[in-house]
Amino acid sequence: MNTYRSSRYAVMLLLLLSWTAVAQELSGREILDRVERLLWGSTVQGEYEMNITTPRWQRTLALRVWIERPRRSFVRILSPAKETGIGSLRIGSEMWNYLPSVERVIKIPPSMMLQPWMGSDFTNDDLVKESSILDDYTHKIAGTTTVDGQEAYQVDAMPKPEAAVVWGRVRYLVRKRDFIPIKEEFFSERGELVRVLSFFDVRSVGGRTLPTRWEMRPVAKPGNITTVVLKDAVFDRPVDEAIFTQRNLQKP
Repeated sequence: MNTYRSSRYAVMLLLLLSWTAVAQELSGREILDRVERLLWGSTVQGEYEMNITTPRWQRTLALRVWIERPRRSFVRILSPAKETGIGSLRIGSEMWNYLPSVERVIKIPPSMMLQPWMGSDFTNDDLVKESSILDDYTHKIAGTTTVDGQEAYQVDAMPKPEAAVVWGRVRYLVRKRDFIPIKEEFFSERGELVRVLSFFDVRSVGGRTLPTRWEMRPVAKPGNITTVVLKDAVFDRPVDEAIFTQRNLQKP
């Protein structure tokens, strides 16, 4: 009888653990929320380096970035000298660029949000985070895979019918054990792969462990690559209200 009871209890314990595991299984949206919070926090104030390479030329930009998710963003170019002072400001769905060479603030229309930012393979939308992968898309776990011997979620983000986004689908590969993003694949409305964003060099910055080198490669331009390197950052601290103003945009 004791053996029977022990076996019965063991089976019940296994069932309970199984049910608990199912209850704790994350949704696709929850996985991507963890990725977004890891990369950006509620706020981020950071220094980045952008390297743009094409078959004809190459250049490097030093950037200072302030982001207050999900509403406001500001990007300032620190170097090279020819582009120093160029800035991009986004508040809600509105975006402005400042060009110090002509001392002009230019409002960017919605139709231009997917144009390349400063000749890179990142768009205006990418740089200022105007569209939201959490709010403008629905999400589902498409499966799991193994990347370099580590299990990863495959999460598909599909645009909501009313969302003003261009991608027909965005597929994320996210490491299961710590929600480190591995790759993002961007597909057109016709299902064609358009570009791939890959994440490398996981290390500690600003008190959190995250990938610090991001590589964007457009499929139709095999010689092009834009690499963004995170140099330093502070996360989850209040950002001065004066940062997100057109007056600040026009400062030298």
